Amino acid sequence: MYPPELVQPMKDELTSVGFEELTSAVDVEKALQREGTTLVLVNSVCGCAAANARPGAKMSLANDKKPNHLVTVFAGVDREATDKARAEMLPFPPSSPSMALFKDGELVHMLERHHIEGRPADMISENLKSAYNEHC
Repeated sequence: MYPPELVQPMKDELTSVGFEELTSAVDVEKALQREGTTLVLVNSVCGCAAANARPGAKMSLANDKKPNHLVTVFAGVDREATDKARAEMLPFPPSSPSMALFKDGELVHMLERHHIEGRPADMISENLKSAYNEHC
């Protein structure tokens, strides 16, 4: 577990733009049962990937089409919620950060860590916008 004072700014970076923080498996279940599209961002302390994942996700929201719901779980902090979110992302292996777009509870697009790490935020944003344009 990471100290709360370390992760709070990373959580705030997403919740300040409308992401709902999920902390339990029940929260994740309820979020994925909602009608429409839901972006799930598995947040992370990792500077080499998460440092561009969060800005990329935020930038992606400047699009005509976007998810109906935005949610986040924090790897290494919200273990129960993260485990449940990752279980819903199968067959993709667990990775953080990662982002998954669900439509009516079905996984329709996945960005794994290897799609994020080493890529600029605008490239991550464009990937998400493309998925929004197709599924939202």
